[in-house]
Amino acid sequence: MSRSLPLRNVTIVITRPAGTAGPLARRVRKLGGIPVSVPGLSLRATEDASAVDAALRRALDGDVLVFTSPAAVRFAADVLPLATNATVIAVGRGTARALKTANVPDARFPEKSQDSEGVLGMPELADLGGRRVALVGAPGGRGLLREQLALRGARLEEIHVYHRVAPRIDRRHIDPLLKLGRRSAVLLSSAEALDHLRRALIAPAWRKLVQAVAVVSSERMRDIAVEAGFDRVAVARSALPGDLLKAAAEVSFTRR
Repeated sequence: MSRSLPLRNVTIVITRPAGTAGPLARRVRKLGGIPVSVPGLSLRATEDASAVDAALRRALDGDVLVFTSPAAVRFAADVLPLATNATVIAVGRGTARALKTANVPDARFPEKSQDSEGVLGMPELADLGGRRVALVGAPGGRGLLREQLALRGARLEEIHVYHRVAPRIDRRHIDPLLKLGRRSAVLLSSAEALDHLRRALIAPAWRKLVQAVAVVSSERMRDIAVEAGFDRVAVARSALPGDLLKAAAEVSFTRR
């Protein structure tokens, strides 16, 4: 493996939401890889912008805001500036970076387990009795944060600033999958995206995809990938692009 081009001649399937794969594709190329974008999701702003505006204004005047993804930050910041004196929690480092870009520099996030469990282990969320907490994101998901924050006594408001929908998959996505060879990997950080792909892809393209190495963002995603049919799985440190690509670069592509 080349140190300067650790992904030389490796095809990397990027499943990020439609329209967001560009920066990651460029990083893949710099590492010698061949990026293929097959979106697992499309993201849409919530249609009732006035209701979102009112909910965000209440939240920014509250005690705690929890942002569940970088997309949640971007869609919220498109509605109004996120200036607040509340404690701001990000689900991970990528979400904290998005908040910094949105002029919220002091967001806190779990250092080790950058997921719902990690967020719930933060001392800032240990005792929420009577505190006004806003959970900013999209409908769906596991619901663990919603359930646990309510159990801890939070006066909880969920603010859905966007929603996830099935992507449009066509021949420009399918044809590269049909050509996947031994040296290929797929980056996976969303169970919902993987489920959409399983439903949307034609059978030959799906069979090719699951023969690739699944590079997943967590142990939970490992189990989901195995259940979906992947028999080669590598677990990255987090869903951050750098961590996913580092894990992909460490994969041995010599066996099937």
